[in-house]
Amino acid sequence: MRDELAALGHRFKTGSDSETILHLYEQYGDDCVTRLNGMYAFALWDARRRRLLVGRDRLGVKPIYLWNDGRRLVFASEAKAILALPGVRAELDPAALSSYLALGYVPAPQSIFRGIRKLPPATLLSAENGRVSERRYWTLPSEVDRSRSEDDWVAQIRARLEESVRMQMVSDVPIGAFLSGGVDSSAVVAFMSAHSDHPVKTYAIGFGGGEAEAFYNELPFARQVAQQFGTEHHEILVRPDVVSLLPRLLWHMDEPIADTAFITTYLVSQFARKDVTVILSGVGGDELFGGYRRYLGSHYQAYFDRLPNGLRRAASALGEKLPSDRHSPLFNALRLAKGFLSTAGLPFEERYRSYVQVFSDDVADALLRAPRNRDRDPLADAFRAATGSDEINRIFAVDAQTQLPDDLLLLTDKMSMAVSLECRVPLLDHELVELAARMPHEVKIRGGRLKHAMKAALKDVLPPNILRRKKRGFGTPMGAWLKGELAPMVRDLLSADAVAARGLFRHSEVAALIAAHDANRIDGTDRLLTLLNLEIWARIYLDRRSPADVADELKAVAS
Repeated sequence: MRDELAALGHRFKTGSDSETILHLYEQYGDDCVTRLNGMYAFALWDARRRRLLVGRDRLGVKPIYLWNDGRRLVFASEAKAILALPGVRAELDPAALSSYLALGYVPAPQSIFRGIRKLPPATLLSAENGRVSERRYWTLPSEVDRSRSEDDWVAQIRARLEESVRMQMVSDVPIGAFLSGGVDSSAVVAFMSAHSDHPVKTYAIGFGGGEAEAFYNELPFARQVAQQFGTEHHEILVRPDVVSLLPRLLWHMDEPIADTAFITTYLVSQFARKDVTVILSGVGGDELFGGYRRYLGSHYQAYFDRLPNGLRRAASALGEKLPSDRHSPLFNALRLAKGFLSTAGLPFEERYRSYVQVFSDDVADALLRAPRNRDRDPLADAFRAATGSDEINRIFAVDAQTQLPDDLLLLTDKMSMAVSLECRVPLLDHELVELAARMPHEVKIRGGRLKHAMKAALKDVLPPNILRRKKRGFGTPMGAWLKGELAPMVRDLLSADAVAARGLFRHSEVAALIAAHDANRIDGTDRLLTLLNLEIWARIYLDRRSPADVADELKAVAS
């Protein structure tokens, strides 16, 4: 683009890539964003028109927070920058609290703070002549393309995957890759190796401890991929001091989050930052190519519907009685079966909701002391916007509006930037995303095989056992820790006195949740972490205490 603009007469004063955006705007106006490929959040001041333009990338890799009180329009990459302004006070938004309890994160345009918004992905904000407006400049394709053969789709995926990785390897500083041994990160490393004239630096993390930690340990798989592609491989085996970490990391996050991947991402980012300043990640592959088990809901529902009514009722009743835990192969399988059987027969959208929600509406109503705020339902909004007829691609569209930007990408960006590491996500190249959005579900997922097309595209690239691996989240054995070494912290943060002082929840419901989780009647990991992290966040942001002070308090309880 720089060469193209220079040929049109633009004169560059620096070697900065940011200057290219200025010239693109000068040449094309607001349409400059349609020519950008990558992750970005920018603010541009047009001095002639006295006009501000703020833009966020298509998938929402980079965050933008906004404050507009009618006199001041403020924008920042972190909410805490806005909170530092005179007249701005950290207050909990009741509508955002409802969204947070439902999903374990707060989807844009809400933030957890009253009065502070997040600019949605693929959105431009302009401020001119006292008027502020927003417009979305890009959306996912809504209809699938059934004109191509499966072989053609596979070839297209392979080519675009490789090109996306190659483009994002451009860097004038040391670069590396996260490697878990899963399909997505392994594909990134494979294509990096193909386009690098020296060994790729790779970084993997594992947990030391007992059976629960071993269940999350992916180091042997990462090691196999590293050996195949001759990477300069680095491993770290950790037993994290979660009590000390949580306050500091939630301060960096700005908002509470129930996804334990923010802990893992921070630790492996901190480890990699010793050697590199840019890292490539495999984030996004599960959304694009159907990697989550919830994408199989309709597949298994078809089999369930063939059962006689009596057998279906008996199976659903059995599901309610199954134990639930996620830290061993057997109990994790029972957890998944329990989740499916408890929702089998529900309409498509309600079944999806049950898979992703943390607190259902009725449980949240029982938990909250005040009536639940019903001003916004992020999932209903996302489904209304996902207009396609293909169920799997509608789920993809909903994920792309909710979990992907406001959970996975937000934690990836904030945890890597907390250690000054730039994390790039080549699988979310928008041309690859558009390709995946047009792919029919029967190509994306074949029978019960998740990521069928992507795995077919990589069959000559990755070892068969890596392609056959079952999905494993990039999280921690938090559920086991909450029953064991972190139990004193749980009982302190969620004690009757602490819950009453915060004034949000009924302690009887909180105590029942803790007891059910401890007894394996439910897997309450996400629910407990939602409440724990909210209380830690509140002590830092609402009570205006330092992360170190909160950490010291929690360590005194846990010791």
